[in-house]
Amino acid sequence: MEQTTICIIDDHSIVRHGLKELLHKMGSYSVINEFDNGDDFLQAIPISPTPNIYILDYSMPNMNGIEVLKALEEKEEEFKVLLLTQHLDEQIIDAAYHHGARGFLHKNCTAHDLKFAIDNIINIGYNNVSEILKRVRNYDNSTEKKRNIVLTQRELDFLKLVCDERELTYEQMAEIMNLSIKSIEAYRASLFEKYNIKSKVGLVLFSFKYRLTEPFL
Repeated sequence: MEQTTICIIDDHSIVRHGLKELLHKMGSYSVINEFDNGDDFLQAIPISPTPNIYILDYSMPNMNGIEVLKALEEKEEEFKVLLLTQHLDEQIIDAAYHHGARGFLHKNCTAHDLKFAIDNIINIGYNNVSEILKRVRNYDNSTEKKRNIVLTQRELDFLKLVCDERELTYEQMAEIMNLSIKSIEAYRASLFEKYNIKSKVGLVLFSFKYRLTEPFL
């Protein structure tokens, strides 16, 4: 069985040790990196080999989890982060998703919850879509109808590739669409601006909410 590689960022050594022991006992996970603060983690980017997923603590000195996510956005085009927090505050969760987190868990979660979240993020791209849609302010239960969503054909083609299960990079999308990376970035910027989207995860959720592309049609 192929192992899922993991990097843990948490300022408590006992938490890191406990997570490592738990994940290794599950059999299909391997913790290959760990950091006790956001500064050291960010300075190490790009990590080689790149872990499949980062498990990030929210409450850390100097830089909290949201600040780490914001900085990570500037350094990495693609990343998968599971945020651990003792505070299920909606503002924290909203901010986490806006800045690219793929899921969140309370630190009192069970081993089953942890495995479920990691596997969802690895296999689907994010954990618990219904919870994300309920919590992220950009995707609340508004009365806006699909008819208000107006996309050009190129924007729709781009969005289809964003939602592709292969999780393509923007460079790969440019190659498939026979466009320059600047054109791809322009489509992304257009959708971000028109629909107040903040991240690639946000694009997927946008398509999910309005049933715009496969696999959500």
